[in-house]
Amino acid sequence: MNSVLNRYNELVAAEELRPDPEQAAAAAKLDALQQELEAPAPASGFFGKLLGRKAAPPPRGVYMWGGVGRGKSMLMDLFHDNLNITAKRRAHFHEFMLDVHDRLREERKKESGDPILPVATAIASETRVLCFDEMVVNNSADAMIMSRLFTALMVEGGVTIITTSNRAPSDLYRNGLNREHFMPFIALVEARLDVLTLNGPTDYRLQRMQGVGTWHIPIGPVSTEAVREAFFRLTDYPPEDSLHVPSAELDVGGGRMLHVPKSLKGVGVFSFKRLCGEARGAADYLAIARHFHTVIVVAIPRLGPDLRNETARFITLIDALYENKVKLIATAAAEPAELYDWSGKGDEEGRFMFDRTVSRLMEMQSEDYLALGHGED
Repeated sequence: MNSVLNRYNELVAAEELRPDPEQAAAAAKLDALQQELEAPAPASGFFGKLLGRKAAPPPRGVYMWGGVGRGKSMLMDLFHDNLNITAKRRAHFHEFMLDVHDRLREERKKESGDPILPVATAIASETRVLCFDEMVVNNSADAMIMSRLFTALMVEGGVTIITTSNRAPSDLYRNGLNREHFMPFIALVEARLDVLTLNGPTDYRLQRMQGVGTWHIPIGPVSTEAVREAFFRLTDYPPEDSLHVPSAELDVGGGRMLHVPKSLKGVGVFSFKRLCGEARGAADYLAIARHFHTVIVVAIPRLGPDLRNETARFITLIDALYENKVKLIATAAAEPAELYDWSGKGDEEGRFMFDRTVSRLMEMQSEDYLALGHGED
């Protein structure tokens, strides 16, 4: 294992990263945390136990927030990958909360009171360090339990939290329903985590996308190669090893799982047939939109009345991606304005419904949209 700061400095020296004071400060903070977590725990000794001396509190965590593409996830990955302890877990925040709600449902079946404490106790028994990518709170079910859950994890369970977000803690769940119940969580974050801002001058994600494009026509080898290049630019996965890109099983709710053929560093790759040719609903697309900051959809055909169900699902998919500010990269049979083939079939209503999707697809290609953070209002 290496240290976070050494690895960061190596990336700067190799010119894979540009010098950035905020990144460097965050790397130094994570390096110090790494050393603290890896240090042997001080022995309390016989007399310490006899006197009822409490265990030392866990090290303070880190909350890194800032604009998209500023290196937050990269730094957290450096920390997690180089941290030399086994009881660690890295998860997308939405994925973690789905796991929490599943555990809560099982605990409620026991009818033994408030289920949050035993769930937190179980999680704390499994890990000392939780690393979350993209903390964003956009539903009341999560907001209502987070203060008690994370108090139990950090204060009582001794878990150290490292997380990234596009928002400052005070802006989480902004304008959310019953936000007053969420405010203690914000106070907990500000008290227990070191809040670091990363808003350096370089948007690495946008920079890597320059010259690649997001909408590629027609469907065929040239377009496929373009989205393949985009995937590797966003994930750093070596193109020569493309057959071994990790896949994933995404929990879309109700005990159902969606197979993601390629899933890495917040980028998911799907075929249009898998996303819109099968019976899927808004909940499926919302799960995708919350989990991935970038979605690549391959082989979008001409749509219209002959593919009524597929078209309706595609509209719902784009709504979910747009509302969560997910980046869309696609290969398609036509440009957005020509994608709906009504061919004079008297389908004015269908074309009217698709016009909003065309507008959103056009906006999603703009630089302003691409510069937005995932989940940002």
